[in-house]
Amino acid sequence: MDCSYFNDGRCTSCSLLRTPYEQQVADKDARAHALVPAAQWLAPTESAELHFRTKSKLVVGGTTHEPTLGILGQDLSDCRIVDERVLTAYPALKGFIRAARLVPYDVGSRRGELKNILVTVAPGGGLMIRFVLRSTESLLRIRKHLPSLQDALPALHVATVNLLPAHAALVEGEEEIVLTEADALPHGLLQVLPRSFLQTNTAIAESLYAQGKRWVDEANPSTVWDLYCGVGGFGLHVAGDRRTVIGVELSQDAVDSANRAAAQNGADARFVAADATDWARKQDASPDLVIVNPPRRGIGPELAGWLEESGAQTVLYSSCNAESLAKDLELMPSLQPVKAQVFDMFPHTSHFETLVLLARLAG
Repeated sequence: MDCSYFNDGRCTSCSLLRTPYEQQVADKDARAHALVPAAQWLAPTESAELHFRTKSKLVVGGTTHEPTLGILGQDLSDCRIVDERVLTAYPALKGFIRAARLVPYDVGSRRGELKNILVTVAPGGGLMIRFVLRSTESLLRIRKHLPSLQDALPALHVATVNLLPAHAALVEGEEEIVLTEADALPHGLLQVLPRSFLQTNTAIAESLYAQGKRWVDEANPSTVWDLYCGVGGFGLHVAGDRRTVIGVELSQDAVDSANRAAAQNGADARFVAADATDWARKQDASPDLVIVNPPRRGIGPELAGWLEESGAQTVLYSSCNAESLAKDLELMPSLQPVKAQVFDMFPHTSHFETLVLLARLAG
C-alpha cells in the first residue's frame, strides 16, 4: 500500500507498510507457530488492507479556523487505513470546530480546550463521536451547535463530551457527558457505552468471535466464564440454549454495556465488575469452559495457576501478545493447545491476535 504520510515520514504508525501484505501475515503466522505448540493450526484470517480501522483516535491541532485531525502536529484526514464512513465525518467535524469556536489544545503552551476527538462506526453505519476537552468552558457552545453537526452527519447516534483536565499523554478522562438522547452505540450483538473498550477492526473481531463460538459449540459446555470480557464480545456470541455465561471485567462501563446487550438480545448471560483473578478464586465451583481475553501482559501466574488446578475442562484463550501467551501456557501444562489460529487485527504493524483452544489432558 502506498501512503504519502509514511513516505514523507509524517506518520510511521504502520511500520510494516513497505512489506507486502501477504508476507506480513505469513511472518505473523510463523511467529505464532514458533511460540505456541498447537496440535492443529488453522490458516490465518487476513484483514482488508485498506479502510479496516473502525475506531479513530484523533489528536486535534492547528487553530480554531484551520484545525487538524490526526496525530500530534500532523493532519491525517486522508489516512487510508481508516474506515471510509469515519473519514467522511472529518470535514463536518472541522466545520463544527469552527462553528462552535473550539480552541485546539496546544501541548507546548498547555493552552486551549479541545484535545482529542474519538470516532467509532458500527457495522450498520451508526457513529459515536466523543469530544475530549480540558474543561467545560466550551460545553454550552457544543450543545448549541450540535444540531448542525447532526444535520451534517445523519448517522450520528451518540455524541458526548469527555473531560480530561490533566496535562497528560492520555486519550480520555474519567468523566463523560452525554449530549444525545442515545447513550450507547448498537454494534452488532453489542451495545457500546462511550468509555468501553472496543476492537478497532470490526471485520476481524467478528471473525474472531465467530471462530470462538464454533469451538465453544464443539466443546458443548453448560457453564462458561468469560474473564476479561470487555463489552461481552465472546460471552454474548457463545451464549445459547442450555448454556449459562458469566462475564467478568474490571471496567464498570464495559460491564454495563455487556449487561445491556444481554438484556436486549435475551441472552442467558450476566456480567459483573471485578478483577478476573480475584473473582475466579473466590468462586465455589469451576465452569465447564473458561474464556480469557486479557490485555497484552497476559493472564499471569495467579490466574494461570488457578486454571491449571481448576475443574475447567476447556479454555479458549484470545491473546494480543503471543509472547505473554506462550509464558502463560507454560504455567498450565495440564491444558494442551488443541487448535490455534492467527487473526490479523492490526495490518501493517507487528501486532496480531491469536486464538487458542486448550483441552485438559485425561487422567
